[in-house]
Amino acid sequence: MSASNAQQIAERVRDDLYSRDRAAHLLGIEVAAVGAGSATTTMTVRDDMLNGHGICHGGFVATLADTCFAYACNAYDELTVASGFGVDLMAAGRLGDVLTARGVELSRGGRTGVYDVAVTNQRGEAVAVFRGRSYTIRGKPSIRPAEA
Repeated sequence: MSASNAQQIAERVRDDLYSRDRAAHLLGIEVAAVGAGSATTTMTVRDDMLNGHGICHGGFVATLADTCFAYACNAYDELTVASGFGVDLMAAGRLGDVLTARGVELSRGGRTGVYDVAVTNQRGEAVAVFRGRSYTIRGKPSIRPAEA
């Protein structure tokens, strides 16, 4: 498969998944870029995302990274789900911060894959690191079939 064809597939998958991604829409997560095995997502920290300490709840940071992971591992148009992940929080997200998650594929073979996602703020400061493990369901595309 050519690089341009792989890019077109990744973009079609992104468009289709994002049209149904209620969680991303609810949190204001945007999918800024996709490629074969890679993705970039962004989210602005809102008041309703702050915990009792006045900083972004770690679960929202993890959700941003998990969303990035999902778009990266589904980019081949094979239905792929998380089999597990770990996240390390390194700095607080603050009200108004624009968090960016950049995910890259480390390995993909058979039905499993490993992806790393780095989350930074608008100043390029590290906020979190995330490692996701994926499982591909063979024979099922990520993109919905066209309706008749």
